[in-house]
Amino acid sequence: MKDLKFYVMADPHYFATSLGCSGEEYEDFMHYEQKCFAETESINKSVFEFLKNADEADTVLIAGDLIFNGERKSSEEFLKLLYSLKESGKKIYVVTADHDFKWTDGDTFAFGENGRYSPERIERHELPGIYKDFGFGDAIARDDENLSYVAQLSEGVRLLAINCDHKEKGKYYFRKEQWDWIEAQAKKAREDKQTMIAMCHYPIHPGQPLFSIISPMVVRDAHEFACFLADNGVHLMFSGHMHNQSINLLETKKGNRYYEVTTGAIIADPAYIRHVTLKENSAVIKSIPTPDFEWDTDDCKQYLADMFDRMIVNVLTDMRDDTIRAMNKLHIEDKGSTKKLLGLAGKFICSVKVGTLARLFFIKCDKSIRKMRVLDYATDLVRGAFEGNQRFTEGTPEGDVLLRLLRRLNPLLKKIDIKGWNGEKADLYEILKHTAGNYGIDDYNAELEW
Repeated sequence: MKDLKFYVMADPHYFATSLGCSGEEYEDFMHYEQKCFAETESINKSVFEFLKNADEADTVLIAGDLIFNGERKSSEEFLKLLYSLKESGKKIYVVTADHDFKWTDGDTFAFGENGRYSPERIERHELPGIYKDFGFGDAIARDDENLSYVAQLSEGVRLLAINCDHKEKGKYYFRKEQWDWIEAQAKKAREDKQTMIAMCHYPIHPGQPLFSIISPMVVRDAHEFACFLADNGVHLMFSGHMHNQSINLLETKKGNRYYEVTTGAIIADPAYIRHVTLKENSAVIKSIPTPDFEWDTDDCKQYLADMFDRMIVNVLTDMRDDTIRAMNKLHIEDKGSTKKLLGLAGKFICSVKVGTLARLFFIKCDKSIRKMRVLDYATDLVRGAFEGNQRFTEGTPEGDVLLRLLRRLNPLLKKIDIKGWNGEKADLYEILKHTAGNYGIDDYNAELEW
């Protein structure tokens, strides 16, 4: 096969601003939002204009959540951007997800003169027709029930675009017939001497180790499914959904490699596009920051980072000041003394310095961060997990104090029986260590071999 170059973006979440995005109820909704809402139209136009003029590749993959929340008007406007990009000479392939439609009336929302209301929605069965010119229409194989298809990207390269927007007990999952269909398509690709890569909105490999023990963040049977793909010759997956930037590797018992490249949303921090050079048994990944967009700000990147920080700070300060609201956001039930304990935790986080925390646990803390608020430390820690290349590693002041704290708490952590994504008991020390600091593949620029 010849080298193939293409771009990857995820989670455009386009919202038609004419539907309404202002007012008191809008501001209340945005209190806990990581991603933009009113700004998405401007951000998308800027990104699509960049891609029109980007000459390093003529193919673009878009990994789902194309519109904000199933609004028909948003879909109609987003289609105009897609067709405009296509007219510039780009080939575009999309996969859909549960923000691209809504199951029932009332699930969409916007904010008009009288507050929150529900615009007309897209229904799931419409999606292949709506996006027929962006993967579905010229697919060489389709699974319409599961909104999946196979496309010939170039001579020797096929794209397996798979969807798992069905949910059961809070988890997305692939139906049994999907596994069979995927296996048949992978077998056909091998017989035809084709390299097959995959795209799915929902991550199979958890983007960060911590995500692996939080049930809603993991696709059902994810570890088994990742091994299934790799052992069937699919070694590279592109995903989105979690709005985090990461590259992860899994090696199966049969010795096959599965890489998953998860790309952050273009409408939220960290906001990057991938450029990929696919070779016969490897891929070179480069990350390109999204361009500036028209808004009332001097620094678009900082604007998105500040929005992320505001979300974290609002959650943590509300634990102290508006505990019930924070509990609702974190999906914590008010049982017994839960509210009181969460409130005390909020007061502690918002008032205590890192140095004080270190003294409480009799651990050493570098003087450079002793006066740092735990609130600010926690905000940097969480944002780092989403931005990737987490910097709280061993040998840094922030990383060392965390690892000392985790070692102090490890006897307690070992008693907590939580299953990881592979079905085995999770090692919480290692999970937290590798979520705080990146000790593996560079999450932005890397060469992957299989």
